[in-house]
Amino acid sequence: MKAGVMLTRLSSSGFVLALLMCASVARSQSAPSQSGTTKDQKPQPAAEAPVGVDGWGRPITAPTKSEKSAPAPRHDISGTWEPANGFLDGLGPNGAKAWPEDGKPEHQLPFTPLGLEIYRQTKPTLGPRMVVPAETNDPEASCDPQGFPREDLFQLRTTQIAQTPVSVIIFYEYDRIWRVIWTDGRELPKNPEPRWFGYSVGKWLDDDTLVVQTAGIDERSWLDLAGRPHSGDLRVEERFHRVDRDHLEWTVTIDDPKMYTKPWTALDKFPMKLQPPDFDVREMICSASEAAQYKSLIGNPQSEKKPQ
Repeated sequence: MKAGVMLTRLSSSGFVLALLMCASVARSQSAPSQSGTTKDQKPQPAAEAPVGVDGWGRPITAPTKSEKSAPAPRHDISGTWEPANGFLDGLGPNGAKAWPEDGKPEHQLPFTPLGLEIYRQTKPTLGPRMVVPAETNDPEASCDPQGFPREDLFQLRTTQIAQTPVSVIIFYEYDRIWRVIWTDGRELPKNPEPRWFGYSVGKWLDDDTLVVQTAGIDERSWLDLAGRPHSGDLRVEERFHRVDRDHLEWTVTIDDPKMYTKPWTALDKFPMKLQPPDFDVREMICSASEAAQYKSLIGNPQSEKKPQ
């Protein structure tokens, strides 16, 4: 779903939430597409992915509440993880979950003058600074990668984590993106070529907690859907704490002295629950052709603007 470009001039918050929940024509899924054209029929959006089943259409079985979880395995966060409070919990429609853009004084970020200046230039499609889809400058709206840490802070859905003797690999459902976290003792590069997802190294703090440092992140990306900016000096710390066999807590801290006067926590012990080994993750990919179709049918008309 291309949720960041889908907000329209609608008063119904329920409809906006529905847009955030679904997979639109801009995010193709593995389900058979219903899109297409005939002589007398306009292109139609792809069918909405069913809720409560995995990518193969098999029912998702919730664990028995009375069942006590086994202890966490040592130095192991591998598995397929789902937001413990439901798949909506990681959507981040108002920006970083632990620090949303909701107008509350306690959620005002500690911007530097430069950070505030750049922040005011971003045009998100949700929240108090929302614009219509045709006016957004969200880089993700044109199928640029979300980048990091936005992949953690917007549309955090089912996530697969695999481990090798020298690395931890994270596979995200949204955008079908993966990251490699090196755990072989190497240090972060000193002057790296910027990457959308940066360079990541991890060390075990204890038997159950992996601490990850990421740097070298391309500054063209936003931190979250609210349009919070970052510079090339951004450092992100993640903590993956495996509470027990079936539960994982994910914390993300932002440290960017050029944009913020102090570090701030964007995701605070976000709870994930383990899924069965045979769980299949749905496909969500940004398709430029389907994004163009969406803009033609929905985005530009709702913006009261004609396609360019």
